[in-house]
Amino acid sequence: MPAPERIPAERLSAPEPAVEPSGALPRPVGAPDAPAAPPRPAVGLPDAFLADGELTVRGRVQEASNTVLYCTVGYDGRTAACVYKPVAGERPLWDFPDGTLAQREVAAYEVSRACGWDLIPPTVLRDGPYGTGMVQEWIEPPGSSGEVPALLALVDGDEPGPGWKAVGRAQLGAGRTALLVHADHPRLRRLAVLDAVINNGDRKGGHLLPGADGRFYAIDHGVTFHAEDKLRTLLWGWAGEPLTAEALEVLRRLRTALGDSGPLTTRLAGLLTDTETEALRARVAGLLSSGRHPEPGGGWPAVPWPPV
Repeated sequence: MPAPERIPAERLSAPEPAVEPSGALPRPVGAPDAPAAPPRPAVGLPDAFLADGELTVRGRVQEASNTVLYCTVGYDGRTAACVYKPVAGERPLWDFPDGTLAQREVAAYEVSRACGWDLIPPTVLRDGPYGTGMVQEWIEPPGSSGEVPALLALVDGDEPGPGWKAVGRAQLGAGRTALLVHADHPRLRRLAVLDAVINNGDRKGGHLLPGADGRFYAIDHGVTFHAEDKLRTLLWGWAGEPLTAEALEVLRRLRTALGDSGPLTTRLAGLLTDTETEALRARVAGLLSSGRHPEPGGGWPAVPWPPV
């Protein structure tokens, strides 16, 4: 079996999106004329840092389908980089009529935090220069000497090889196909469980960002928490396999936290509808009952497009 053909990192994770100067945007009141370059942030900013700090727009991330603004946030004498997605810059989704992308992004972070897996960067809902929006810690990519882990790859043949899990055949053009695989990595497997819990309808390779700390982080969770099954992901490699003991314990904790007066239920109030919260509880219960990773259903495309 030949070694997997590694997909270029820029196609998988786009670790350093191009940012336009903030002059391309309407200037917020009080914006400086010559913004200074932000310092390198540490992963894991306190929520209060993002929620209460002074938010300053520095530029706009290119090629995003909705408005994504690169900002700095200053708090208690420190400054860090963050992403700000104002609700006013969202494009409505016909199949997600309730709530906003920003609310669901924050709800996904709250569930991730309750799991204790630290998979989603700290995320809050707050007011900003362009109104209410989601603010999330910016994930600093590895430096030139940093190792970017291979999470997705293409394989010639029908077997994924050691350390990889098969997703399915991918069309490469000119009649050529290859087997799309993802790493058999414990952090990636935890993310597959989290995506099943939040009903992620858009888990692409580009939503996995390698951080300067050597770990990857998951972003872009606006298409989540639908009451109907919408799970679309590239992480089908464990489909039908038994959940790990760790995952089952986390799911049991989530079930308790999602009780009528549970702490997670309280934090999700105002972010999700009652119907969405009830569906969330049902998904947790269903995973505990089956004890297995979910398998693709027939009523919804199993893999997002484009996949990367």
